Amino acid sequence: QVQLVESGGGLAQAGGSLRLSCAASGSGFSIVSMGWYRQAPGKQRELVATITSLGATNYADSMKGRFTISRDNAKNTLYLQMNSLKPEDTAVYYCNAIISIPPSTTMFSHWGKGTLVTVSS
Repeated sequence: QVQLVESGGGLAQAGGSLRLSCAASGSGFSIVSMGWYRQAPGKQRELVATITSLGATNYADSMKGRFTISRDNAKNTLYLQMNSLKPEDTAVYYCNAIISIPPSTTMFSHWGKGTLVTVSS
């Protein structure tokens, strides 16, 4: 069983920064990739960024250059550094992990409960 717990959300001013963290706990699994997604009020959940176990990253176009995803594999912790925040970045940010349970190669998707980021103008 994998548990994902996000932290670091809160209130920021436009142009400011926040750093989100996501700690993965549990045993018996291998993390294939992790990512951040967000859901603004009245909108669908959307991709923010993902990172594989080898460090390959992928960003949504609107986040490129402002957000940086990183991970500490030893600590099973995912980070999202958010700079130059805009009011439209206001959303609940969710951590996602794609895992496998060796020796099976079947992959499973797990979600955290989310952390709210509010950016004021």
